[in-house]
Amino acid sequence: MAKLRWTAEALDWLENIHSYIAGDNPAAAAKVMDGIVAKAELLREFPDLGSRLRTVPEGEVRMVLYGHYRIAYLHRADADTIEILGVFHGALDIDRYLP
Repeated sequence: MAKLRWTAEALDWLENIHSYIAGDNPAAAAKVMDGIVAKAELLREFPDLGSRLRTVPEGEVRMVLYGHYRIAYLHRADADTIEILGVFHGALDIDRYLP
């Protein structure tokens, strides 16, 4: 089973998403956060679940969907590690934010 690690940037994205939704509906914000985290946890057992965006020297940058959100992650080639790089709303151009 792969190790799952959230980058500081990914945690910032999550916090911003939560704050935005919670401004109108705190219960919905909690539900979205739970869903995003649960989807990311699936990557521990199924690291190639998402579609490949690009190959980088460290491994593969991949993406998995949860509702309106895209969870970008790095499946490291040198270790059984998944790094969550960011969580982006589907309307954003994630290429601006990813390596």
